[in-house]
Amino acid sequence: MSTPNAPSDAPLDELPGPARRSRLGRRPAAGSPAAAALARRRSKRRRRLTNAAGLVVGLGLMGALYTTIVPGASAAGDTGTASTAEAAGQAIYNRTCITCHGANLEGVPQRGPSLIGVGEAAVYFQVHTGRMPLAQQGAQAVEKPPVLSESEIDQLMAYVQAHGGGPTLPSGDLRDGDLAEGGELFRLNCSSCHNFVGEGGALSSGKAAPSLLRADDMTIYTAMLSGPENMPVFGDNQLTPEQKRSIIDYVQTIKAQADPGGAGVGRIGPVSEGLVIWVVGIGIMMFVVFWIGSKA
Repeated sequence: MSTPNAPSDAPLDELPGPARRSRLGRRPAAGSPAAAALARRRSKRRRRLTNAAGLVVGLGLMGALYTTIVPGASAAGDTGTASTAEAAGQAIYNRTCITCHGANLEGVPQRGPSLIGVGEAAVYFQVHTGRMPLAQQGAQAVEKPPVLSESEIDQLMAYVQAHGGGPTLPSGDLRDGDLAEGGELFRLNCSSCHNFVGEGGALSSGKAAPSLLRADDMTIYTAMLSGPENMPVFGDNQLTPEQKRSIIDYVQTIKAQADPGGAGVGRIGPVSEGLVIWVVGIGIMMFVVFWIGSKA
């Protein structure tokens, strides 16, 4: 039985099976509406594939860049290390500091101030110079050999820094400053208590400004950041990091300088020089007077 010929423009769903397969297998003529529709469908599929490929490539590049800048394994390791240091620092704090500074670093009246927000700079200065842990209450904490090791000090700093933040330790060369500017700043801000060459001096109420002869660079810098005892705090708004480095350069330079022309007599200025002039000079003059009188 033969299949009747269907009109060429009949709808596809009205065509018998052989005619439908024949039309589906034929490529539409160029310029016809069917060819235009087929071209649009193909163009749409190409755009979708291109967009999908671009998205995959972009996500891959973004992941590679993120891995390079913020390595997940390293960050996790750093967090773990920080947590370990803080836990060890808390154990040290509970053993050596909790009596005076409280269980939560809030301080204890008549014993010790709050440590919340003082930062690691204050911990370094107080513990590295042996002033803390405090042996006994007094007018002023006395400098002595440190009780804690360097690693223990680092752990204690991490614990205190984690509670309120605060000034941190500087990095780099702490003497990278202008020597002349450092001398001017030291005479303006520090010499009234520490003397012009850092010899120290007496203060009121049984306190004293310590000598800087044995102070290292980090000790001087952290003292300026934390303001221990009667010393004011010299934050970065009062003295910039560059100015602090200039002051340290001046202090350490004059400590290393020789005294031309003889003994430095303590290098504390007119007090010692006046004493030498009075004792030696007036003594020699009195001897000459008595000698002349005895000859007469």
